[in-house]
Amino acid sequence: MRQYHDLLRSILKNGTSHTDRTGVGTISHFGYQTRFDLRQGFAIVTTKRVPFRWVFEELRWFLSGDTNERSLRERGVDIWAEWADEEHTARFGREAGDLGPIYGYLWRSFGGNYPARDGVDQIARLIHDIEINSNSRRLIVTGWDPRVVDKVELPPCHSFLQFKVESERTLHCQLYQRSADAFLGVPFNISSYALLTHMIAHVCGLEVGEFVYTLGDYHIYRNHHAQVEELLSRKPLPLPQLAIRDEAHALRGLEGLLAMRYEHLELIGYTSHAKIAAPVAV
Repeated sequence: MRQYHDLLRSILKNGTSHTDRTGVGTISHFGYQTRFDLRQGFAIVTTKRVPFRWVFEELRWFLSGDTNERSLRERGVDIWAEWADEEHTARFGREAGDLGPIYGYLWRSFGGNYPARDGVDQIARLIHDIEINSNSRRLIVTGWDPRVVDKVELPPCHSFLQFKVESERTLHCQLYQRSADAFLGVPFNISSYALLTHMIAHVCGLEVGEFVYTLGDYHIYRNHHAQVEELLSRKPLPLPQLAIRDEAHALRGLEGLLAMRYEHLELIGYTSHAKIAAPVAV
């Protein structure tokens, strides 16, 4: 995927050294935008392996409104484990596994009194608004609530999402991400929001258009430099296509979105170079 390589090279060319909350240190730059035309292929990195099922399971977890890491781990996905142990959750008076008001809660109960689900269901509102007023400029989901950002170990990095329906047929999506771990996080983020665009488009009877990816602080951790160089030495491969299996057209609206399972998805023709391991900065 050329866009991902360009993003990494932009950090190496323009970035400067920074300290950060993890203590690892980064080379980072501020302000970047790239675009993925989802009609030309599913947006997924090919110069290292991206576990597509994990991308889906994390996204499904967000959409469900669940914020307990154990639910995700039951699906064989442990990418939130470092922030869910007792050492981290006890700081906020919560039991191990309870991550607090993170993505799922903010998406499905924004402004609520956690853990009560008494806030605004932004996903339900989004789908409703797409269906009744496709010309709206208010097709927005926000993951940044200043009232609770200090009540979780890891406040939302991908924090503001806007959709646009073009010509009453094509769905575009733009994400603003305040902080982006370019080697480990960004490949997940790209595919996650490309997948969300596909899923929302499907349940609303639309076609996918572009995913526009806008970054604030995008960075490479100091202990990821060798991995980045290895990845950039590899040649990108052709992008796959994503198919959603729904022959009966049963997956519609919010209920259809929440009913979607991995078995409904088929990533056709995904080939990639091998996985490149790297430590996560906690």
